[in-house]
Amino acid sequence: MTVEKLRRGEVVVGTMIRTVGTPTIAMLAAKAGLDFIMVDLEHGPLDMETLEDVFKVGRSLKLACFVRVPELTKGYVSRCLDLGATGVMVPMLESREEAEKLVRYAKYPPLGGRGFGGIGAHTHFRPIPQDETSAFMERANLETLTIAQIETKAAVENIDSIASVDGLDVLLIGPNDLSISMGYPGDLLGPKLTEAISRVAEAAKAHGKIFGMHAPDALLERWIPQGLKLVMSGLDTNILLAGMKGIADRYKA
Repeated sequence: MTVEKLRRGEVVVGTMIRTVGTPTIAMLAAKAGLDFIMVDLEHGPLDMETLEDVFKVGRSLKLACFVRVPELTKGYVSRCLDLGATGVMVPMLESREEAEKLVRYAKYPPLGGRGFGGIGAHTHFRPIPQDETSAFMERANLETLTIAQIETKAAVENIDSIASVDGLDVLLIGPNDLSISMGYPGDLLGPKLTEAISRVAEAAKAHGKIFGMHAPDALLERWIPQGLKLVMSGLDTNILLAGMKGIADRYKA
């Protein structure tokens, strides 16, 4: 299991899905050997019904199914988990208070305050007997990732207080928005962004959190030796565009 690998300190690899809503995308990702997909509800058009369809297939194939929600609300976080997400990422998370809210919405008691939804995609449509409720919630808390996307200057300044929140699992760098927030848009390999990412990596190590990043190859390859564990590369639209462009370039040359 992907989350178990991360908790053992292993590297896992996946990609972001923004446009392709067919459950086949989960089958393709699993067949390709990816550990996870991240469905993007922040910038993409996919809806909740589509999310559940994709995640039902993904979970049946032992593919970790993460989602980036548009905003930090109980309606998004808890509902996506009940629809089968095994991890929730909140964009532009900037404070300890926001990290605590994410944990409260995503984790069951006593760690958080997630409501017990009973049967659904998150239980593989298996009813949970009353005498198994506590064990189910404990296991779900371990198997569900709470992911803070660190992509603003304020988040970096508050990174130690964010990372200290019990129940927060991952600090994941969003380098494009982070470079914009710091006043160096697009300078992903420059010294200022490198310093900021270093602070996040150090906070993750100090507080026992998983260090993640969604970035171009050059940035990922630089940080894997520095403890990067959750590696997210590419986007479905870019992957399709590159494949189609390759056909056009080859046969129109």
